[in-house]
Amino acid sequence: MADSSPSRAVTAAFASVTVLFFAWGLITSLVDPLVAAVKGIFKLSDVEAQLSASAFFIAYGVMSFPAAALVSRLKAGRSILLALGMMLAGCLVMLAAANIAIYGLVLTGLFVLASGITVLQVAANPLAAALGKPEDAHFRLTLSQTFNSLGTFIGPYLGAVLFLKGMEVKGGQVLTAEVRDAALAGIDRAFFWIGGLIVVLVVFMWISRRRIASAISAAATAPDPSPVPAGLVATIRDAFSSRWAIIGALAIFLYVGAEVAIGTQMAFLLNSDDILGIALEDAGKMVSLYWGGAMIGRLVGTAMLTRVSASRLLLAHTAMACALCLYVVVVGGPSAGYAALAIGLLNSIMFPVIFTLTLERSTASPAATSGLLCFAIIGGAIIPPLTGLVSQSFDYSTSLLLPAACYTLLVAFAVAAGRSVVRHGHSVVSGAPH
Repeated sequence: MADSSPSRAVTAAFASVTVLFFAWGLITSLVDPLVAAVKGIFKLSDVEAQLSASAFFIAYGVMSFPAAALVSRLKAGRSILLALGMMLAGCLVMLAAANIAIYGLVLTGLFVLASGITVLQVAANPLAAALGKPEDAHFRLTLSQTFNSLGTFIGPYLGAVLFLKGMEVKGGQVLTAEVRDAALAGIDRAFFWIGGLIVVLVVFMWISRRRIASAISAAATAPDPSPVPAGLVATIRDAFSSRWAIIGALAIFLYVGAEVAIGTQMAFLLNSDDILGIALEDAGKMVSLYWGGAMIGRLVGTAMLTRVSASRLLLAHTAMACALCLYVVVVGGPSAGYAALAIGLLNSIMFPVIFTLTLERSTASPAATSGLLCFAIIGGAIIPPLTGLVSQSFDYSTSLLLPAACYTLLVAFAVAAGRSVVRHGHSVVSGAPH
């Protein structure tokens, strides 16, 4: 009976943090239909349209280490509130961009919004892993990521309805003024309501801040042998002192780059005549199936992680994802469209498992390791434009060769993780920001 109150506090705090995973999943997945929309609105090439994804994900490269230093200094609760404030500022810039119709302002708004999400991820990922028993860290982070996937499932469908109605970009088709204005109005409405959601989250997290702080204290059962470094330079030095932190960062770079490249290309792929040839709005709605597969996969993966080692599960998922990419490239046709959508099912457990496998093996502090891993999300800024360059030079099916190469390298990461020694004396819990 004496332990029931701390246990309830930890569970309630974990539920509070999981709400944040849903919110940033919803916002991040709106980038996919937005890429398709801005290509038509601003008459962009494939590479130029993919800059929307780059502007969003490059924020991880710019902000991750400052975010890690912030989390070390401010601790999780205040860092999360700061992150939500930055996200709200990004929404306001997006509202201005939609009303003035300037693509550069769209890119600026996406960067500011993603900067806030970066701080949120640096604080929330290790926090979700920390709120409970160390041996269940994989389970908890994958469960939280399942709710993140619920957001990413809703986002593309919502974006397709708001941004892509009546829009076509094949064969140099010119948009009517009515379709263009409707798409801009949809962007305006989407980010207005997202701004409102963020205000609600600020209030919610302000109320929950003390509960989260006390829950971390209750969950931490061992002293931290690797103290959190103070300051930006010390955080960077600490992160790069660990071989496994660097290896894990490369894996995150490849995974996020492949996932985002496929997601942002998906509507164009399904819209192309040699795959499904459906209207762009319908193709945009079907992107929800890609992210919905990740949601289902995380639900199944959460259960499988109680029976199968994390490294073996990652090995199976990365190998099958690579095989599906190659199927799209080699076979083509309608079946290739459905194979591409199925890759989302396999992406499902990759981020949380790579994250926790790395935290378990890193000799750096969890804050520094988390900062480097979130820095590596910049892969979402680099690989999609390269994929767009391939599609621009060849076709949308061939462009999946680049994600296939990413998954091949992730197979090697899974094998290496399975053979490495876990640092049992350095738990994810004890090093969590608090």
